[in-house]
Amino acid sequence: MISACLLNEEDDTLAIVPIKTTEPLPSDVIWLDVNQPDEEERSWLEALLVEDVPEEDEMDDIESSSRFRVGPDGVHILSLFPQRISNETHGVNMSFTMRKNLLISFREDDISIVRLLRYYIRHNKVDIRSALDILVKLQELKVDQLSDLIEDAYSTLEETSDQITDELHVDETLEELVNQEELNSQILQALHDTRRALRFIRKTFGSSLEDRQIRILDEVLTDIESILPHTSFISNKINFQLEASMGYTNQKQNSIIKIFSVAAVVFMPPTWIASVYGMNFKFMPELEWYWGYPLSIGLMIMSAAITYFFFRKKGWL
Repeated sequence: MISACLLNEEDDTLAIVPIKTTEPLPSDVIWLDVNQPDEEERSWLEALLVEDVPEEDEMDDIESSSRFRVGPDGVHILSLFPQRISNETHGVNMSFTMRKNLLISFREDDISIVRLLRYYIRHNKVDIRSALDILVKLQELKVDQLSDLIEDAYSTLEETSDQITDELHVDETLEELVNQEELNSQILQALHDTRRALRFIRKTFGSSLEDRQIRILDEVLTDIESILPHTSFISNKINFQLEASMGYTNQKQNSIIKIFSVAAVVFMPPTWIASVYGMNFKFMPELEWYWGYPLSIGLMIMSAAITYFFFRKKGWL
């Protein structure tokens, strides 16, 4: 699916319209958003571009030369956007090509930040005057979303800290901590990637950037620098809670094992007495005693009691 953002230069209004491959490209388009293109749309885009339309595996490259470069079609940027569905988080790479005043974006998945920007455009809630403004605004919205995710992580970790000693929810707590660790990793990766993208934009478009664009870029970069320490703190807090939860679980297991061990030792003397008098050898004088049975029972109880009170005195129970 391909949609376009049109800029009316007379009144600086924006409009989002679908693009049909059978019709010519509007002259006032500043943004082409390509989402999961089919073969017909790929052929139409290949005719529009000098370079090939990026494939999904090509958008997962991590080397800097592949993510940020200047080519025949213009400036190319690969940017990572975190996607959180339910409790799972994964990163989605989005490819941008900037040629003059036209931004072409490619993605193989739905991205919430793109939906948010399209919503803002439809309701005139953003100040966009060029294609570069759209690219910068997407990065700015991404950093805002990452900041919100960090705030949510703090709230979640406050809840999990209260559940560490809750035996009924230990499995849910461990699962949530693992999810938070994955989320924090995605946030950290996205922050570093966004910082690299913004620095590349600042360097590549340096002389053509307007003062307001420079100000926005500097503000977003400052926000990234202020957010990064929080990811380290969250990571340390997650690791601490994981270790505390595992330590508490191990302590409870050790207590249970301790009870069984003590019980085995307490009943060892009675078991020995019962084994001796259960051998039924022919020459065992105790078998003929009238008080032999109650005596053996008494010995068993006394030996178990002595062992039990010995353990209590030592503080092992």
